[in-house]
Amino acid sequence: MKTDIKELNGLASKEKLIISDIKALINHKNLEPGDKLPAERLLAERIGVTRGSIRNAIQKMEHYGLVKSIPQSGTFIADLGRTALNGMIDQIISLPTPDFKSLVETRIFLELKIVKFAAARHTQQDLSDIEEALENYRQKTLVGEDSVAEDLLFHLAIAKASHNTSLNKLMLSITPQIIIDFGKYHVCKNNTAVSAIEEHQAIVDAIRAKDPARAEEKMKEHFSVLYQYCYET
Repeated sequence: MKTDIKELNGLASKEKLIISDIKALINHKNLEPGDKLPAERLLAERIGVTRGSIRNAIQKMEHYGLVKSIPQSGTFIADLGRTALNGMIDQIISLPTPDFKSLVETRIFLELKIVKFAAARHTQQDLSDIEEALENYRQKTLVGEDSVAEDLLFHLAIAKASHNTSLNKLMLSITPQIIIDFGKYHVCKNNTAVSAIEEHQAIVDAIRAKDPARAEEKMKEHFSVLYQYCYET
């Protein structure tokens, strides 16, 4: 039942190996969509890892819609069919860790759509949350403190204002690694504090004016440094 790490070309993390073992268990026991997986304790004993490791692997599977965890009831296999389930798991365990440029490209693609929805759909409370996030970013930036986290929280406030749960969820999923990598690669260090704040303010002004086209244009201008990083380095 154990998966040979060589089968995954040495690229899989422990979490991916556990997912592969769960897949093997599902097939071995001929579990069907809607069937309940063994309890975390039993899976941990069978695979030979900690319950925490099992929990993390199941959370990743749930993130991709392969299983559904119901409090006090257990974890159930999604209604995908055996072929789709196995195929998706194979894709997940073969995925390399996203590099920074791919994360940035994903972020740019998402946010150019998100900001248009935010401009068209935001509520007054959404606008207040965006402006508060901008003020937090402004205060840290003007005194020369690291404001990467505040910058990303500003963009997440816009994502929330889009009222598109799927887009918001995608933004949330890539944000932690982006925060880490921004510091690692020193992205946007050449931006002046004033210009960065002005770019953020222009985005807010377009959202407030309920102008999706201008909001997209201002977001694209704001991302010019990231465009350069992706395509000129």
